[in-house]
Amino acid sequence: MSTDKNALAISLFSEVLAADQMVRNRLSRVLPKGMEISHFSVLNHLAWHEGERSPAQLAETFNVTRGAMTNTLNRLEWAGYIHIRPDWDDARRKMVAISPAGMRARDQALSSIAPMVGEVIDKLGEDRVRSTLPILRQLRDQLSSKPKPD
Repeated sequence: MSTDKNALAISLFSEVLAADQMVRNRLSRVLPKGMEISHFSVLNHLAWHEGERSPAQLAETFNVTRGAMTNTLNRLEWAGYIHIRPDWDDARRKMVAISPAGMRARDQALSSIAPMVGEVIDKLGEDRVRSTLPILRQLRDQLSSKPKPD
């Protein structure tokens, strides 16, 4: 990689990592008591996509190990935010759905987050934020694609 390209890559990832750290810090402070970012993320995903997902599907979606997802799901189930049931077609698998209490918790979290997000959008401008989203999606897609074997 050329020196200029290397410097560009370092700058890009430095900014992404710094923004990630700041977003996580600010979200952690405004989420309802006891809710972690991972909890909100799973609840939001289940609410947004409607229907059920297996723990393996959720682990793949969030790019975490099955063990990490199992831990998050156990905490959400204990709080009454999700329902976990056996898969009727394959008893070895389980299926996860958001509960009415989970939907309320997710909505409360969104209400807590909205002012912070709104402030950021106001400062950056809606058009700039909209124009940034496709680039961030492409970056995510590039990073999530499996490397091709040599």
